[in-house]
Amino acid sequence: MQKQPLILVTNDDGITAPGIRTLISVMNEIGDVIVIAPDSPQSGMGHAITLDSTIYCDAVTIDEGIQLEYRCSGTPADCVKMAISEILNKKPDLCVSGINHGANSSINVIYSGTMSAAIEAGIEGIPAIGFSLLDYSWDADFKHLRKDIKNIALNVLNKGLPDGVVLNVNFPKMKNKKFKGIKVCRQARANWVEEFDKRVNPQGKDYYWLTGKFVNMDHGEDTDVWALENGYVSMVPVGFDLTAHHFIQSLNTWDL
Repeated sequence: MQKQPLILVTNDDGITAPGIRTLISVMNEIGDVIVIAPDSPQSGMGHAITLDSTIYCDAVTIDEGIQLEYRCSGTPADCVKMAISEILNKKPDLCVSGINHGANSSINVIYSGTMSAAIEAGIEGIPAIGFSLLDYSWDADFKHLRKDIKNIALNVLNKGLPDGVVLNVNFPKMKNKKFKGIKVCRQARANWVEEFDKRVNPQGKDYYWLTGKFVNMDHGEDTDVWALENGYVSMVPVGFDLTAHHFIQSLNTWDL
């Protein structure tokens, strides 16, 4: 009998989030699943790791299923580290992160805890995918994503990914729930124009809420933002070598 692949599932919205519950269900159709996810929302944590406080990781039962589940007090990246070093004591065949409530296209990949978990797995040489839906509602409907998620995961298991590459997959929010297809894209050049909403608490102390507007400076039709705006699922191969290789030759001409 063929051995089932071992699949690690994590996220940044917390272990009870509807997105991860859907992802767990899909992965149970593919292989043996272990879940290690934050015990509370960790959105926007990026690749933070816990260094100056304790981490707890407890076995839990959230709903009926055949998977093992653990809730972790750490960040999404912590969850992947914990899975490899303490819970599994080995590397899974695949790591999937999500399904995030909200898109992680363009520059958002830098801030995303969802993608940071996938990247942490990639650093360890584990094929990894981050899945996100452009719907920020806690009650978002994820059922219509199942077929494409399963297809993408099976392709990664069967064909692998290059060393140093993980996949960032984003689904648009569609009223008819029918996507035009999956589009392989590049990351759009975009940014957040941010402001701080300054307020005063009852004790007279200033406090701030971070606000902002997403601005896309990239008008190419080969970007993830364009794909999502036009009804396509975007798939971007993401590397975590941050070296600007194209600038090395110029930098070597400096008078250093």
